[in-house]
Amino acid sequence: MDVVYQYGQATAAEVLDALPDPPSYSTVRALLRVLEDKGHVRHRRQGPRYVFRPTVPREKARRSALARVVQTFFDGSSQAAVAALIDQSSLSGADLDRLEALIDRARQEGR
Repeated sequence: MDVVYQYGQATAAEVLDALPDPPSYSTVRALLRVLEDKGHVRHRRQGPRYVFRPTVPREKARRSALARVVQTFFDGSSQAAVAALIDQSSLSGADLDRLEALIDRARQEGR
């Protein structure tokens, strides 16, 4: 999905070429078919190739995926997920300042 979002649209060959440690071409095609069956991408024919494009904006997909990760691995606790990210990250002072500002803004907005 990352490659399809990055390019805006992509063929299986383009996805394969963009992956750092790619599986076989047939595996990429199979994964794209699964993503299409799940409604994440759709295709159109361009000559002998299928060109895949995302069906939802990247931000919406990001939010949905993150919600699933939080539910699956952190029992729905956003606090636990954020704590795990902070524990595993090498955040700079500027990063921490930005996070602090986001927390302050969320408090002011009553979230």
